[in-house]
Amino acid sequence: MKKFILAFGILAAFAFVAFTIEKGEPVSGNDVASDTIKCSNYQHLVLATSWYTRSAEMRACYYQAYNLAQLRLDNYLAKADPAKKKAVVVDIDETVLDNTPFEIKCIETGKGYSTDSWLKWTLLGKAQALPGALEFLTYAKSKNVEVFYVSNRKTPELSSTLKNLDSLKFPYADTTHILCRTKESSKIERRARISKDYDIILLVGDNLTDFDGIFEKRGDDNAFSLVDQNKSKFGEQFIILPNPMYGDWENVLYPKEPKATDENKAMLLMQGMKSGY
Repeated sequence: MKKFILAFGILAAFAFVAFTIEKGEPVSGNDVASDTIKCSNYQHLVLATSWYTRSAEMRACYYQAYNLAQLRLDNYLAKADPAKKKAVVVDIDETVLDNTPFEIKCIETGKGYSTDSWLKWTLLGKAQALPGALEFLTYAKSKNVEVFYVSNRKTPELSSTLKNLDSLKFPYADTTHILCRTKESSKIERRARISKDYDIILLVGDNLTDFDGIFEKRGDDNAFSLVDQNKSKFGEQFIILPNPMYGDWENVLYPKEPKATDENKAMLLMQGMKSGY
């Protein structure tokens, strides 16, 4: 165990040095010693966030998803009853808005998500649009399809979220079309409210619960079987986006004991991986 902890510390130090050098900043021994302690707790987030912020493949995935969404929208409208109001339902975080500055702050400080740290970020209203999102939702509006933002951001974040979306020219950035979380995180009731008056053509999100309540209980196989049972809906009614940084998929990977903390998440994730040969 001591050897593992030593190796992990060395790996974290190298990762921090590489990250600092890439930014073009000088590195001293004291910098590595102090900053690595802060960053090492969240080294497991470094590669995921790096892929999300630095890979062209990430951008390609988003463009591909939103191109497909536009194709599905056109196909639906060609056959739809023009008398009924239509809507597209989208998540916000890592679906239309990019929150990687917050994830990088977690890495820098070695501290994960908390209500206070997240609120501090969202109240700034500085998240940028993700590739393809603005273009697709603007296109939907041009076809008289309304956009509803169903998010688990909480009510105190509504004003800053509205301003953030509006500053980026996202359509329907108003209190009617942004449905934040009030009490429960489940989006079932909010989607049902929309369905009363609108025909929901598409749902777009980075988490399975953005699509259907059946995914709220992932089961022992982390929802693999549920996805298989509903495979025909993905790319048709459900448009899913990549998010390797966080989500319900991550929550079930940590065993109940020992408790997952910022300090031991990386080790717990490694314990759950086996090559099989």
